[in-house]
Amino acid sequence: MAALLALSVAACGFQPLYGRKSVGEVDTQFSRIKIQIIPDRVGQQVHNYLLDRINRKGRPAEPLYLLSVKIKVDKVRLGIERDESATRAKLVILADISLQDIETEEVLLKRSARSTNSYNIVDSAVATRSAELDAIDRAAREVSEEIRLLLSLYFRRRGAQTASQ
Repeated sequence: MAALLALSVAACGFQPLYGRKSVGEVDTQFSRIKIQIIPDRVGQQVHNYLLDRINRKGRPAEPLYLLSVKIKVDKVRLGIERDESATRAKLVILADISLQDIETEEVLLKRSARSTNSYNIVDSAVATRSAELDAIDRAAREVSEEIRLLLSLYFRRRGAQTASQ
């Protein structure tokens, strides 16, 4: 049964994104990406998470690509009480990314990554702020992971196209 499943998956052209060969090719491309500074505190958090995920061995000495990220943070108060106070908040971080070839200045990839998190608004301002900061950190981590995945898919597909030509 397992052999039949493996055969049918192989026949459709499926290749795992995280296979040994794939990881090496993608990591090589990741090591050539310079990540531009992202303004504001949330941008700084996303930037640091991207450095951890993309430039694992340090920033490239001679980058081939430039990754630009624009962050938009939106907070919506939910769970409105009779006295018009909110008991819950939704935090949305939207990141528009652009991957550019440094030499030709050609934009190779434009995508968006998004994360939605929520937190409780309680009577204690300190507890509410702590919950908000935790939601921001979770969202920044999720957005950076989605950006890494988008870049992985781009480089994986690009590698497959050049291999088939």
